[in-house]
Amino acid sequence: MRRLPVYLVLDTSGSMTGEPIEAVKNGVQVLVSTLRQDPYALETAFLSVITFDSSARQLVQLTELSMFQMPDIQANGTTALGDALSLLASRSDNEVSKTTLEQKGDWKPLVFLMTDGEPTDNWQKGLAEFKKRKFGMVVACAAGSGANTSVLKQITDVVVQLDTADSATIKAFFKWVSASVSSGSQKIEASGKEVTGLNELPPPPPEVNIVV
Repeated sequence: MRRLPVYLVLDTSGSMTGEPIEAVKNGVQVLVSTLRQDPYALETAFLSVITFDSSARQLVQLTELSMFQMPDIQANGTTALGDALSLLASRSDNEVSKTTLEQKGDWKPLVFLMTDGEPTDNWQKGLAEFKKRKFGMVVACAAGSGANTSVLKQITDVVVQLDTADSATIKAFFKWVSASVSSGSQKIEASGKEVTGLNELPPPPPEVNIVV
């Protein structure tokens, strides 16, 4: 079976303490429960959670939706975005199966990255590792006005911004992510083609602004 890997790369630095981090936890739970109700996603989507503060770690390896357990997410420390991109690159090398002459590998991963701040490490180094890999759709989300969208624009063309990092806005973002994963799964099932651009995703809700 060809899997659709979905990587959530989430900022858990100290500035996310309080309402934002609680909203992220709730958002991931909404995402998982929504996707479990979608037969296409249930069949093809596999989910991983990577968090980053003073360093990056993979809290959940690529897991099928039915087996996904919500990790404990805490907020503290700085914003090691470069470390997160390096870790994403190395974990996808290990977890995503490549296409060979004998068999088709997994679909290209969908990546949803969310940060509320400015990277505090050598993010260009991590970006160079990330750019060596082939990802499918990469969406970077700037949560609130403190996030640096020009950095995110160097990671991906698809950057969205939330005016605030409060619970309603973050929840709206995760609902859009789940709708995007669902449409990606359906497209694969229907046509055997991958989602490649923002125009193929459901339109974002009013809380989610596309950065051009």
